[in-house]
Amino acid sequence: MRLLARNRTAALAPAPEVGAIGVRAEDVGYAIAGRNLVDGVSLTVRHGEIVAVLGPNGAGKSTLLGLLTGDLTPHHGSVRIADRALSDYSQRELALRRGVLPQSVTLSFPFTVDEVVRMGRAPHAGLPSEESEDTIVARALAETDVAHLADRAYPSLSGGERARVSLARVLAQGAPVLFLDEPTAALDLKHTEDVLRLARDRARRGDAVVIVLHDLNLAAAYADRIALLAQGRLVACGPPEQVCTAPVLSELYGHPVEVLRRPGTDELLILPSRRGGPTA
Repeated sequence: MRLLARNRTAALAPAPEVGAIGVRAEDVGYAIAGRNLVDGVSLTVRHGEIVAVLGPNGAGKSTLLGLLTGDLTPHHGSVRIADRALSDYSQRELALRRGVLPQSVTLSFPFTVDEVVRMGRAPHAGLPSEESEDTIVARALAETDVAHLADRAYPSLSGGERARVSLARVLAQGAPVLFLDEPTAALDLKHTEDVLRLARDRARRGDAVVIVLHDLNLAAAYADRIALLAQGRLVACGPPEQVCTAPVLSELYGHPVEVLRRPGTDELLILPSRRGGPTA
């Protein structure tokens, strides 16, 4: 009964204000076999903003996301969500506070798409809600363009369709802090833009959103701030126009990069230079 009351209190807590801290990492580190995968990273993400995490392969992006979500325990440093240490949350409370979209989701049983999305509502079981579960699930299906697949078996879907269904499950969860690990990796152009617009809309409604991306142009177009990782360390963090400079990106990726402005707009265009070989 005490746990139920605690979870009920968490569910009924007022929505976080824009600008409030959603997640804060302080000097977090994580190592395997003596190798630092994340080394002394401090990062704060506030409600109402998107922070994109970028870096070359092996930079520690997914490991950092695992530390921020509580899926991994830092070997040093701390992570807090809503100004509480992750260790202070029960699993259910944490699921009410943060939603996580991993790089890949494996489901062996032939659940329908509708059933998979409804799994996102599991943390809310027995708790009051302003909307019905059917309404919340229907909206998540529509937002991710998978409503027409509701009766299909999840294993029968294409990779891109599975990715959108998994995102719908996270959206249906309704947590005010979202962690998305390469959510556009399997998507076509239209659905890639749709997913980033969805993330932008959730941030405008007050969510704190952390996205791991490889596409520099998507990050520059949609993120409020970009965090650049290299060898497990945070090398830069700030607005796209400050972080995404040719010298910084060329050094980070070991390849010459050009940063341009789309004609007639302030939109950044980040292009690999093909006029020469890799940088030294």
